[in-house]
Amino acid sequence: ARGGRTRVTACLASAPRVAAMGLAVRVAVEAMGPATDQWRQIVIFAALASIVLGAVAAIGQTNIKRLLAYSSINNVGFALVGLAAGTPEGVSGVLIYMTIYIAMTLGSFLVVLQMRDDDGQPVETIAALSGMSRTRPGLAAALAIFMFSLAGIPPLFGFYAKFAVFDAAVRAGLFPLAVIGIAASTIGAYYYLRVVKTMYFDEPAPAFAKGNSPVEGGLIVLTAAFVSPLGYLA
Repeated sequence: ARGGRTRVTACLASAPRVAAMGLAVRVAVEAMGPATDQWRQIVIFAALASIVLGAVAAIGQTNIKRLLAYSSINNVGFALVGLAAGTPEGVSGVLIYMTIYIAMTLGSFLVVLQMRDDDGQPVETIAALSGMSRTRPGLAAALAIFMFSLAGIPPLFGFYAKFAVFDAAVRAGLFPLAVIGIAASTIGAYYYLRVVKTMYFDEPAPAFAKGNSPVEGGLIVLTAAFVSPLGYLA
């Protein structure tokens, strides 16, 4: 049942937010395009609030699912930076960001689904990831790719997503918003890199039970490849 709830959490972290972002783009750019100056301030406030709230709430998390949930709030804020630009480049940036965001979030939650003890019970603490590079090296490598990509570290695809929205903001004259977003992204990278540090530098915790779903394993490989430098070829 708890595994089912993790699948629900993954959906809640991505699909509704993507749909809402698509609706926001259509309403703001198509229906309210002539009134850009009026709605831009609202979008800027929403972007800053999401970025700050997501980053602050995620920093102290010890549960990997909650960390990813707050991370999704943070990522919506970055996508809104592109929408605030109110330009074709901004719209393109939002679409690029949300596409890459779906892959990063889906892949991360699929890795969480593999975190089970020998009795098949879900394990959700970040501490349980300790030393996973030695007990489940493939799974650790995939999660490291997702974490680095979410942090926006080049050459992973998550960097290109952030670059697209920040570049659109700068071109639209929203330089202060871009600077704040970049600073928040740098600070937020801490909790992603903490997960990587736990997997690769801490003493190993008990190994997770081997997964038995080739579909989930295949999706992890595909999403990890998509957000890796191979994604630039797509």
